[in-house]
Amino acid sequence: MSSMTNQISRDEMRSFIEDKLCAHFGVTSLDATDEQVFQASAIVIREIMSRVLAFEGTTPPEREVHYLSMEFLMGRSLMRNAFNLGVSEALTGALEDMGRTAADIFETEPDAGLGNGGLGRLAACYMDSMATQDIPATGYSLCYELGMFRQKIENGKQIEVADNWRTAAEGWLVPRYEDAVEVRFGGRVEPHWDQFGHYHGELMGYETVVAVPRDMLIAGYDNTRVNTLRLWEAHSTNDLDMYSFATGDYMKALENRTMAEVITKVLYPADDHLQGKTLRLRQQYFFVSATAQSIVREHRERYGTVMNFADRHVIQINDTHPTLMIPELMRIFMDEDNLEWDEAWKIVTECFDYTNHTVMSEALETWPQGLIQSQMPRIWEIICEINRRWCDYLREQFGDDERVGRNLIIAEGKVHMANMCLATCKIVNGVSALHGDILKKDLFKDVCGLNPARFTFVTNGIDHRRWLAQINPGLHSLVCDLLGGDDYLLQPEKMADLAKFATDREVQLRLEAIKLENKQRLAKYLQNDGFVLNTDAILDTQVKRLHEYKRQLLCAMLITHLQQRLHDDPDQDFLPRTFIFGAKAAAGYATAKRIIQLLCSLASDVNNDPVCKGRLQVHFLENYRVSAAEILMPAVQVSEQISTAGKEASGTGNMKMMMNGAITIGTLDGANVEMYERLGDENMFLFGLHTEEVNALKANGYYPQEYVNRSDRLRRVLERMNHGYSDSESYSDLAGSLLYGGDPYMLLADFDSYVDTHNRMYATLRNPSERARMSLVNTAMSGFFAADRAILEYAKNIWDVK
Repeated sequence: MSSMTNQISRDEMRSFIEDKLCAHFGVTSLDATDEQVFQASAIVIREIMSRVLAFEGTTPPEREVHYLSMEFLMGRSLMRNAFNLGVSEALTGALEDMGRTAADIFETEPDAGLGNGGLGRLAACYMDSMATQDIPATGYSLCYELGMFRQKIENGKQIEVADNWRTAAEGWLVPRYEDAVEVRFGGRVEPHWDQFGHYHGELMGYETVVAVPRDMLIAGYDNTRVNTLRLWEAHSTNDLDMYSFATGDYMKALENRTMAEVITKVLYPADDHLQGKTLRLRQQYFFVSATAQSIVREHRERYGTVMNFADRHVIQINDTHPTLMIPELMRIFMDEDNLEWDEAWKIVTECFDYTNHTVMSEALETWPQGLIQSQMPRIWEIICEINRRWCDYLREQFGDDERVGRNLIIAEGKVHMANMCLATCKIVNGVSALHGDILKKDLFKDVCGLNPARFTFVTNGIDHRRWLAQINPGLHSLVCDLLGGDDYLLQPEKMADLAKFATDREVQLRLEAIKLENKQRLAKYLQNDGFVLNTDAILDTQVKRLHEYKRQLLCAMLITHLQQRLHDDPDQDFLPRTFIFGAKAAAGYATAKRIIQLLCSLASDVNNDPVCKGRLQVHFLENYRVSAAEILMPAVQVSEQISTAGKEASGTGNMKMMMNGAITIGTLDGANVEMYERLGDENMFLFGLHTEEVNALKANGYYPQEYVNRSDRLRRVLERMNHGYSDSESYSDLAGSLLYGGDPYMLLADFDSYVDTHNRMYATLRNPSERARMSLVNTAMSGFFAADRAILEYAKNIWDVK
């Protein structure tokens, strides 16, 4: 980091914080609340980053990355930014000198409600790594006022509560009113032809929403790079209809303001009704239109022309949510810069790249064409023309073939966003080796066959500085001692040298002590939920977004079997284990919410079962989020990565737990494949069908009942689900969907293999020395999964930036 930050002492830091307390809150350090101390600390750190940006960021970059994502799951920022700036010791010392406990102040910060799951956490890790690798980059998203939701569990059911995170996090968000832009919805397009016979569509009678950027600064580690995450906030052009207000119609007076601001109220509003679908589409267009206008405006000011735009900018579409950026950029170049179609199209196709994040065709975004026509008529015209030209190209390549129809952008009354990316983007990448292979050979095989060089993969990565060094100081200290320093923070590949110490008993004992300490810290945290964690038990964890393909239900079935096994033989030798789940279900996803209810029923049953006492525990961690993961991950000993083979694109939770020494049980799916290549059977436990076996079984006819007929333990588990647990709530609907609903994610086919592999794994874990050996090998081999490696691959192979 710059000399500016390296020279800050704890006394100076204390003085800075006390000054902000007086200036912003009118209190001294003696009178301030913990929340005010946090706010003052955040302002100090933000101002340090602003000064670094002002002094170091004056030279325009040769080429800049624009990373678009609907999610950035940033978590807490105070400790991370202080760590990256090199002032964490000064900050911690200053807080202690003020009579505060640093941990209490850090705990005061709310998680930034800008994401939901792996997609958003990946984007956050990549922002950190781009700054650390000195890559000029700006992230773009929406400034969701209330996040996705805060999850509460009431009577075993998920309840969604507004997550008002921004009030306490204002210190990080810098409003840039001078950079505000207008986004237009609705209206009609009036055609005009210029003197050269070129068509121009003029939008008339439209509704305007103002997009105001709120910038969050991202500091790189041990350098002077500060990048920006630009978050757009929706405002009305007319905050108050004075006539309606004067006549007493107060609701109507605020109608325009309410309809504008709702765009950035929440992440992923429920879309199982027309109003929800419309709001989601408006969110996406608001996001990309504001972003495109901002980038082009700055480019024009700097260069005076857009003809060199593709030389200076690369735009990364992270999943399909930002796809409307493509026709929006075409609109700007044609309608504002007067470029002809071919000129504009050449620029657009040279600056866009697309990362796909799903292998399930049903999860690829589509929009009713009527909705796009009504909400953004000029964009609809452009999409139609892109589709016409794309259709002509496909016919040239395929003739009158079904491959044309299934790759069209507009088909069967819907706009297919992934196909628009295929028609436009110069590189399309998956997020693991297996995922990339599936894109080439299955999901996008038609288009890939035309130009295979366009398709590649970059295996996801995680910010190892955060997900090891910051959240697991005991393990970080051990790693530094074994490797002779902290060089691994910038060279994660050096972690591989840890494997040399895997059989060193002294190292193993130290590793066991660190894991126990982390479990004790977790136990203290879980006391807030009224759960008493058995720290002597193996901690077995499945934490991720709740979806049927991730198969949390399969793990619940295993636990049901274990409980039945204990009842069959209460005196058996049984290695104590605690299962912890953490997951949010989308508000409109009824099956996922029902699985959460089952997990809570199961937990209550097991935890109050005298036969299971001291041997088997289950806990559902309410409102799972980044800050909770930071306490949980260091304590985990078994990582459940059990998705149906061929369904998980990559996963990043698997990497975080691996890095913290957890041992994985999983299918050969997503990044598990590359983990297995590095770990082998000696350090990882695989079970279940492989991708090609899943596909073959489906093609030849999959009959779930056959698996039940030949497995008594599977039959008993389904009977228990039908009957219900101690709360008498029957889960016959979930059991029936497996038996009679086709079991689309093949839980029944994999159940026996899963149980057998679990038994084999726990037999191995019984040996503390072997458990510690595997743990250290997992940490050693996790260096490959650092986000720094992934970002360097993007920079070299996709973005062409230095």
